Amino acid sequence: MTRKKSSSALKIIPLGGLHEIGKNTCVFEYDDEIILLDAGLAFPTDGMHGVNIVLPDVTYLTENRHKIKGMIVTHGHEDHIGGIPFHLKNMEIPVIYGPRLAMALLYPKLEEAGVQNRTELRTVRPRDTVRLGKYFSVEYIRNTHSMADSFTVAITTPVGVVIHTGDFKIDHTPVDGEKFDFQRLAEYGEKGVHCLLSDSTNSEVPGFTPSERSVYPNLDRVFANAPGRLMVTTFASSVHRLQIVLELAKKHGRLVAIVGRSMLNVIAHARNLGYVKCEDSLFVPLHSVRSLPDEKLLILTTGSQGEPMSALTRIAKGEHRQIKIRKGDTVVFSANPIPGNTIAVVNTIDKLMMLGANVIYGKDKGIHVSGHGCQEDQKLMLALTRPKFFVPFHGEHRMLVKHSQTAQSMGVPPENMVVVQNGDVVELTQDSISVAAQVPSGIELVDSSRSGMVEDNILKERQQLAEDGVVTIALAVTSDGKLMDRPQLHLRGVVSAMEKAQMRELITKTLEKSLINNWSEHTKSNNTQVDWSGLKNDLECAVQRMLRRELQGQPLLVFLMQTPDGEDIQDRSVEEKVEQKKELPIPKTPLGRRKRRSTAAKVAS
Repeated sequence: MTRKKSSSALKIIPLGGLHEIGKNTCVFEYDDEIILLDAGLAFPTDGMHGVNIVLPDVTYLTENRHKIKGMIVTHGHEDHIGGIPFHLKNMEIPVIYGPRLAMALLYPKLEEAGVQNRTELRTVRPRDTVRLGKYFSVEYIRNTHSMADSFTVAITTPVGVVIHTGDFKIDHTPVDGEKFDFQRLAEYGEKGVHCLLSDSTNSEVPGFTPSERSVYPNLDRVFANAPGRLMVTTFASSVHRLQIVLELAKKHGRLVAIVGRSMLNVIAHARNLGYVKCEDSLFVPLHSVRSLPDEKLLILTTGSQGEPMSALTRIAKGEHRQIKIRKGDTVVFSANPIPGNTIAVVNTIDKLMMLGANVIYGKDKGIHVSGHGCQEDQKLMLALTRPKFFVPFHGEHRMLVKHSQTAQSMGVPPENMVVVQNGDVVELTQDSISVAAQVPSGIELVDSSRSGMVEDNILKERQQLAEDGVVTIALAVTSDGKLMDRPQLHLRGVVSAMEKAQMRELITKTLEKSLINNWSEHTKSNNTQVDWSGLKNDLECAVQRMLRRELQGQPLLVFLMQTPDGEDIQDRSVEEKVEQKKELPIPKTPLGRRKRRSTAAKVAS
């Protein structure tokens, strides 16, 4: 693999979607022009307390916003379009091209964010070609995926044709009848594909991914055997699955009530565009479900991933106003947990079972198939396109490595491929591929606050609260270095009620001893000049050491000290506290060896 840079190189810069699942975002740059391919989001991990969504760091784009000529969107999944409204707040994108369904789902998001005037949305159809700037021409090639109206794109650049597969699988019997355009891919392969960027999500799984139609007979049996109410949860964006569920509802004489905003939005747009076909009479409003016989009702709901605020999670907790689980209900999970969501999903299943529901879930039931191609699908893509260079895209590191091995088995030389991570600058010339540099990459966290963005220090505080709780100390010191009164203490998520008195006594004694030991170091001219800030820091450090020693933990310490002249000495920053804690040892004591309690999580929430 050559490392030589070239002034005529095409730069391919992934900002999201590599070494991870989600927030797929890619930059194509040539000379003074940039085009974007997708701009997705991801969902927070357990440690990201209060965070709603995760975005890629797009510092490189904001610094080069003057070069942006437009964006191409491959399909309408949130991990491909969900970040667009947020990015448009910081930069303008002249034009966004994408499939009709993706653009229909995107526009309301732009309106809600108030950025619909910062770009122009244009829809494309199969084999449409669009031009962006002087250097880029893009043809949309129909593929098959778990979402309707999905595309692979062929990007013609000055160094050659680059094909980005988007998310895909090989489905010969698609629910909507829109077949994969193998012919067009093969034509590009015959002419010469310079580089292939290909979906790696299922690269560890042998064989072909089953057709979406394969779930129909299995769901059909479930519907036939459900004696009472039937609830089905799946990804709201799985339009083909929704079509199958609606077909089966009609077949088995069930009326459908839809629960969940995202499910309502997707079905409405998909029906308007013809990707979901059913009569209006099939649907009933949610408020009328109690008046229908149980055997005549199907409830289609969000919540297949155990999302905390989703409809099914609230139903499982008994918190939904209109729907309560009854014994005899059948609940079907027509989706597998995304990595990281397994615990939330099984907790929801447990709650539903405890309420008396018959829950049907699991890979062995055949009621869900992936939307991403397995090894044989990936081999077919490589065989059709016959690329000179190859970059595995979309997946965690082991998936990328496995996909590169598959490409080697199909004849792509090892020196003609690179396994990259977010922020890597892939330079592609007519005769070489290399990783030439790196740009800023990482994550940006979004919550519901006024600013919307969660700074690193705020997240550290939230994590500290959740893991070790918080101790608040307020005290007043006299002019001769004594405690004016017993300090006011508040302990949350730190010790049990029985241990609080013991901890209060330890903190008070620590403060008194520290005052005696440190007073002389911070006073001058017979106590007329006192370094109150320095004294406060010493007192705080003494308490922090004691807490670490006794608790084997690092509770967030909020320390307030009032001086004789009425001045409140401000608390130190969290960053200073974190750095100091790294330097302090944690001796073991009988109190310190106790098992840390999880009540701190309540404080954080």
